[in-house]
Amino acid sequence: MKKIVTAVLLTALVLTGAFAGGQKDAGVEKVNLIIATGGTSGTYYPFGGAMAQIWNTHIPGMNVTAQATGASKENIRLVGKGEAELAIVQNDVMDYAMKGIELFNGEKVETFSTVATLYPEIVQIVVAKDSNIKSVADFRGRSVSVGDAGSGVEANAKQILEAYGLGFNDIAAKRLSFKESAAALKDKQIEAFFVTAGSPNPAIQEIATIGGIRLLSLDPAEKAKLMDRYKFYTAITIKKETYNGMTEDAQTVAVKATLIVKKGLADKVVYDLTKTLFDQQAALAQAHSKGKELTLQGGVQGVSVPFHPGAEKYFREKGAIK
Repeated sequence: MKKIVTAVLLTALVLTGAFAGGQKDAGVEKVNLIIATGGTSGTYYPFGGAMAQIWNTHIPGMNVTAQATGASKENIRLVGKGEAELAIVQNDVMDYAMKGIELFNGEKVETFSTVATLYPEIVQIVVAKDSNIKSVADFRGRSVSVGDAGSGVEANAKQILEAYGLGFNDIAAKRLSFKESAAALKDKQIEAFFVTAGSPNPAIQEIATIGGIRLLSLDPAEKAKLMDRYKFYTAITIKKETYNGMTEDAQTVAVKATLIVKKGLADKVVYDLTKTLFDQQAALAQAHSKGKELTLQGGVQGVSVPFHPGAEKYFREKGAIK
């Protein structure tokens, strides 16, 4: 038992950066921050821990602690209530919070700013390999999982259907998790399902190996309509090598996992966080695979919530924002 407790404590210390650089310089002002992430089995938590370790290593006096949470919606509320200074969230959920729509229907949260977008979370629309569904336009009357009720996936599905002139009333909508959706497709209980997540996604990988799948591409006109209306979407290609049995690339859209910060946090603190994140991108990529997807130009794309002045200063210095 003692060994187990010790291992847990060591892991926690690594995530919070306690082993990252030893003692801080004497006389340096200490800055203690919490970054809200996601569940311990997801991507946000270890990625947030990797960022915290880098900041704690390379910024004198910095102490960022990664906190496990329920992800985007909860994270925005935590920052809004001052219970966290930083958070990782989807950029579309940020947009909903600022406008008081979708997941935040009637509840505006405007107490946060953007630091940078981190990596794409891709909208993946899955059908069985032998399905006669060739496009989202064919979904009318079909049984389709649109994600958990109240989730960001459900909102993405709603918006994509809307671009095709469809709504949830035009399909037999099921609200299932990724794992449940994959099992239901395998058992022919549904004909398609939506996933918004990093690619490859484990649930899709599993069913691709067992039964074979296709990923639908969004039709060019409908994709353009979607991206024109919702500025947080970016175009992306899922390569055919991503999943077993895919025979062609899929043209779709992505939202971005995004780092946000509490409004009012000192400009210098946010500037240092932003600069260090990009200066140490190679170290972040070594610490977590998603760090490979962090780029300077990508870091300013898909942003509909204003940048914090400290982050904006850094991006202007680098020419990423003109």
